[in-house]
Amino acid sequence: MAKILLEMKSITKTFPGVKALDNVNLKVEEGEIHALVGENGAGKSTLMNVLSGIYPYGTYEGDIVYDGEVCKFNTIKDSEGKGIVIIHQELALVPEMSIGENMYLGNEVGSKAHIDWNRTYAEADKYLKMVGLTETSKVLVKEIGTGKQQLVEIAKALAKKARLLILDEPTSSLNEEDSRALLDLMLGFKKQGMTMIIITHKLNEVSYVADKITVVRDGSTIETIDNANHDIDEDRIIKGMVGRELTNRFPKRENVQIGEINMQVEGWTVHHPLYPERIVVNDVSMYVRKGEVVGIYGLMGAGRTELAMSIFGQTYGILTGGTLKIDGKPVKLKKSAEDAIKHKIAYVTEDRKGNGLILSQSIKVNTSLANLDSLATNLVIDKDKEYQVAEEYREKLKTKTPSVEQLVGNLSGGNQQKVLLAKWMFAEPDILILDEPTRGIDVGAKYEIYCIINDLAAAGKSVIMISSELPEVLAMSDRIYIMNASRIVGEMKASEATQENIMATILKSGRGD
Repeated sequence: MAKILLEMKSITKTFPGVKALDNVNLKVEEGEIHALVGENGAGKSTLMNVLSGIYPYGTYEGDIVYDGEVCKFNTIKDSEGKGIVIIHQELALVPEMSIGENMYLGNEVGSKAHIDWNRTYAEADKYLKMVGLTETSKVLVKEIGTGKQQLVEIAKALAKKARLLILDEPTSSLNEEDSRALLDLMLGFKKQGMTMIIITHKLNEVSYVADKITVVRDGSTIETIDNANHDIDEDRIIKGMVGRELTNRFPKRENVQIGEINMQVEGWTVHHPLYPERIVVNDVSMYVRKGEVVGIYGLMGAGRTELAMSIFGQTYGILTGGTLKIDGKPVKLKKSAEDAIKHKIAYVTEDRKGNGLILSQSIKVNTSLANLDSLATNLVIDKDKEYQVAEEYREKLKTKTPSVEQLVGNLSGGNQQKVLLAKWMFAEPDILILDEPTRGIDVGAKYEIYCIINDLAAAGKSVIMISSELPEVLAMSDRIYIMNASRIVGEMKASEATQENIMATILKSGRGD
């Protein structure tokens, strides 16, 4: 019988007015990959924050037994000293610093008076090689892509002599190819004896890598499932996560009525804001009709977000050519989000925490941000009206919160996404560009977001949905544009599209790695 490396016994964690964890139990065997799954807000990250010392001993009830010893961690340094290292969903790297500097930040090599840079970079290069990166550790983090940055985080963990590695949504920002490479790397580490806990909403990843799966719902442990044969029934996991059967993961569009062309771009060309010689959107032409959901699919770096942000008031890049038409009339937007909003265009960013929401402010404040003029008289905001608007959208979108005065930073990912949608719905746009609208949220919350998208289309809105998940694009779209290397390389009706012919279109267009 395998040795139990970690046991968390009867863990209970309470925040003011909320019991985040209620008598949670978790056992992890040495040398296994253990998946922790549950809806947003179920308590997964809270449990890992207890384990890693972010929530110190004394702020929770229960015991952590690691390698046969009861541990009382007060800081992350304490847990890392035992070889427990957590990699959070939001990468903690400094773009302007080198890979090596990032890997040993706070864990410098040398003496208190002097950092041994030669040894730092030599050690960093050794760990980069272990994760399959060919870049030297002297390269700046900002010069490598998201997939490689995730590998740097893993190399950083290895440099801390990780024995138990915790990965929180490690593939949420990666395309399918990079995601599979990361999962294969995890399986390689497992063969070398490393123990891992992975938190993910992607059930296909759970089935692929996990030996055991613990389901958490509403702060309680539901069950631990043996997945030794990697053939787990995904419906069983979903039922455990949401507490009910979810027979159809995508709601049906009913009474679809697609109208006239609402917005189109022709010959749209955009250059990189810092490197003007680099084209990020190359001669793109596309359109969207009223009541239509248009999907845009492409691998990482295809230019999807660059296209979306350049349309939205040129908030990214240098526009060097092309025409934007709304209702058939050419429109020249000033370089501002405000001008795009005035022309009834909304952009729901893929980075809700960094660019979409003010986490330190309430749901009420965030909901009104994009349309403050409608709430103000003589530049004074009507607070009662602001509250009423936030409450209306809380009910409409079924946002789970005790009050619209709740800080957005305290909400789960799915509920944060609903607040972000509410913010733009209140701006009353005719055209909504949704960039990765379900990234990092669970299957139950995804279904609710899909219903909102369908409702928007049914109300006659034009919806452009960018997604890295092919099943989502196929299920939710009326038409699909395929992007690669900054160009539109294909267009298909969703009824005629398959995963195979979309990927074939990308490969035939000469995708570069």
